[in-house]
Amino acid sequence: MTSLVLRSSDLQQTSNAAVHNTSDYVTKVPIVRRGLVMNLTLTFSRDLQSTENLALVVETGPSPSASTNTRAVMPVSSSPSTNTWSATSKSISAGTINVSINIPVNAVIGPYKITAQITSAGRTNTYNVGKCSVVFNPWESGDEVYMSNDSERKEYVLNENGLIFAGSTSYVGRRMWDYGQFEDGIVDICFQLLQKSAEYRADPATHVSKCNDPVYISRILSAMVNSQDDGGVIVGNWSGNYSGGQNPTSWDGSVALLRSWSQYGPVRFGQCWVYAGVLCTVLRCLGIPARVITNFESAHDTNNNLLIEQYYDIYGKNLGSPDSVWNFHAWAEGWFKRKDIGSTYDGWQILDATPQEPSGGSYRLGPTSQKAIKEGDVNLPFDGPFVLAEVNADRANYTKMSDGSLRTLYTDTRSVGQYISTKAVGTFSRLDVTNDYKYPEGTTQERDSFQKAKRLLARPERVMLSSRRLTEGGSFASLAREAEKPLVQEAPKPEITGTFKLSGEPQVGEDFTVSLKIKNPSSSKKQVNAKWTLTAIVYNRTPVKEILSNSQSVTLAPNEEKSIEITVQYAQYENVLTPDNMILATAVCVEENGGSLLVDTVITLKNPPLQLKATERIVLGKKVTVGVFFTNPISENITKCVVTLQGSGVLKKPLEVPLPNLKANQRIRTEIELIPYRTGQRGIIAGFSCDKFSDVKGYQAIDVAAA
Repeated sequence: MTSLVLRSSDLQQTSNAAVHNTSDYVTKVPIVRRGLVMNLTLTFSRDLQSTENLALVVETGPSPSASTNTRAVMPVSSSPSTNTWSATSKSISAGTINVSINIPVNAVIGPYKITAQITSAGRTNTYNVGKCSVVFNPWESGDEVYMSNDSERKEYVLNENGLIFAGSTSYVGRRMWDYGQFEDGIVDICFQLLQKSAEYRADPATHVSKCNDPVYISRILSAMVNSQDDGGVIVGNWSGNYSGGQNPTSWDGSVALLRSWSQYGPVRFGQCWVYAGVLCTVLRCLGIPARVITNFESAHDTNNNLLIEQYYDIYGKNLGSPDSVWNFHAWAEGWFKRKDIGSTYDGWQILDATPQEPSGGSYRLGPTSQKAIKEGDVNLPFDGPFVLAEVNADRANYTKMSDGSLRTLYTDTRSVGQYISTKAVGTFSRLDVTNDYKYPEGTTQERDSFQKAKRLLARPERVMLSSRRLTEGGSFASLAREAEKPLVQEAPKPEITGTFKLSGEPQVGEDFTVSLKIKNPSSSKKQVNAKWTLTAIVYNRTPVKEILSNSQSVTLAPNEEKSIEITVQYAQYENVLTPDNMILATAVCVEENGGSLLVDTVITLKNPPLQLKATERIVLGKKVTVGVFFTNPISENITKCVVTLQGSGVLKKPLEVPLPNLKANQRIRTEIELIPYRTGQRGIIAGFSCDKFSDVKGYQAIDVAAA
């Protein structure tokens, strides 16, 4: 009898993908989800005899073994097992065997090699069957990432069109983001991220064996998406100077970033929403439901005392501090169970790849249970104190007087953590999730939860700064010593109130006026000296350049309000404005009795509109014409005009199109031809840049029909 030889194998990629909800992946290797059956067909040189045994072997990782759940030998039988790796013969005909492989719901995710073993007369021959990649399964109730709502699965796993909120509490803006989690090669890059981690380098076999746990994997990914200490994807930069790299605001999607990292190493530069967008892409690609969260007035507490200490000069100019409050901060959330801390904390888990503070020796954050944050349970893994401070820290502000002494301005318990936002399911609208992170401000429950966290942290109640961030003789150290002198610098509580009021919605290139409104609600006359500063900033409130400062004294009768009009000309800010288009206005208003009031606001200037218009009927593989429309909004010429387009399923890589110089107030229209290569709901994101302003954004949703 001739030897039995495996002639061919068919991994039935298309039909398996339909069952496994993986049809969107652009890949030559089948992507399958754990907890389901994978069907394949094996064709042999002849029929299998009763004296011959067939087994399939699956392996992943550099040192596969049964003991680490990275290798399984599956005799092909007629009795399937649903709890372990097993192979079942479905039909046999003329040397062709249809086999179903059961993938256990707790299988390690990653790339697998499949081989066939034929044993006859005590001799075993091995044949290559093929490769597949296993990912998590939110459709399977036994999987730790299971999500029961189908609309939410479509949004948080399958949707490639993202919406990330940005700006400030006075202007909640939005930016489109192309996740592109199913684009060609992205799943392999996600596995590469896991294999480049410090944990893999330390002990590859143990690392791979733990890759069935979303807690473990998500924690590694939150470290690997930044480059801080492991050569991960993105180099951060908040200086306002992005020479030697790419402006963070120029990124509109994750695919180009991930591909660049895979080929060339860490990518320069990114900021929080870039980290969040890329992390969300990687999580969704690996099957973990994920979304991006934006927190406005987001605190960065360096010493886990849930108090943000900040220092200003007499004009309201920020003197710096280890602590800070960002206009906004974005992170990702992943959806999975928390077997490590108990089912009470299942659900959304906070993950942050922005390198702010180290956690367990690496710059990363999470997974932190969202429910634990709301309840003040900051004693659980991971990084609860830092996250709670981001959304609910108190603020203590001080003025450094002309003689060098510090004076208390006020302690604010409500301003941190506002408009916590994410994209709504199924629409491009904002879903406010603030009440999922904390009880409403001003309620007993909110203060009880906050005080519970304080007790668990067991920190002193006094104002203090992190000693690891202070150097003896440094400015922060001297400010901290002043602040720790009990009550010596306590100033009278001001009776006046104040706000900044912006006139209209100014656009880059325009002059604008902001009013400082000061009100005297008391029954006695008040003499107030107001000193103000306007500073160009990065969105995390890093000052870049002062625009103007001034002062004025006003006399307020009882119950009187007066306005100080502050006019800012385009010429004053055009060369200092960062791509965030943000200007911080601060004022210190001092009453004659010494009471000091700090008033601040962030002014976000709008970019001019960039409009896109696509052909009405769009068909797979057919050319589509996209019109791009832009008008120069300023009264001078602009040069170096470029528009960049991208969109998963429409463009395989970003397309950069040079445009002619534009005269003052000139309008341009250009047409660009694209060929969609994937069907379904798609989006085209455009970014316009020139010498005067950068990264003006436009978006066009399209529906690509099958040919």
